[in-house]
Amino acid sequence: MSIPLKPQVLVVDDDPSIRTSIAMLLAAAGYVVNTAKNGFDALLQLRKTLPDLIVSELNLPEMSGFEFLSVVRRRFPQVSVLAMSGGYEQGDILPGGVIADGFYAKGRSKPQDLYDMVSDLICRSAERARAHRKEPAPVWIPRNGKDSNGIPYVVLTCTECLRSFPLSVTGEGLQTIQETSCLFCPSQVRYIIDFSRAVNSPTKPAAKAATTGARPSREL
Repeated sequence: MSIPLKPQVLVVDDDPSIRTSIAMLLAAAGYVVNTAKNGFDALLQLRKTLPDLIVSELNLPEMSGFEFLSVVRRRFPQVSVLAMSGGYEQGDILPGGVIADGFYAKGRSKPQDLYDMVSDLICRSAERARAHRKEPAPVWIPRNGKDSNGIPYVVLTCTECLRSFPLSVTGEGLQTIQETSCLFCPSQVRYIIDFSRAVNSPTKPAAKAATTGARPSREL
């Protein structure tokens, strides 16, 4: 008789203490747990093996957790994702565009809540994978700067024909999923603009704070 394989979970968090604590909690609950310190590290691991679930912090360096989750949904729609952060009290007040199947509020939730969420997402992974494949994930992109007329713009790459085109940005509202027609093919491109990042813009105060070590409180 074959022994059932234990579900695998990948925990992504740049804080070593939190990353280790959550990994230990889930390992004690019977899961096989791997960890990654940021989105790039996680993507390298995903090239080798796919977990049943990813538990990812939203406030990550180098590649934001928002962008990482968008990449995961596009490239690995079969993998469920649980977003987590200490900056929001509950999932229904997260910024628009968070592409996850659930939310764990660090510092405001009990370990049992984490166990229940992980167990539920893994049990319903097949159902969620089918739902993920029905709707293409949006592209998470930074603002690119301003054109010659001073109008902010972004550069979108169509996920079907892979050709890029500029798009003017009319305002900086909440981060929400938007949609526009590709200039080169009949496809609709779904996207989210990360207004906190601008490829050609000067360094923002928030970025300076990050370089000096200042950052929001991180709680488990």
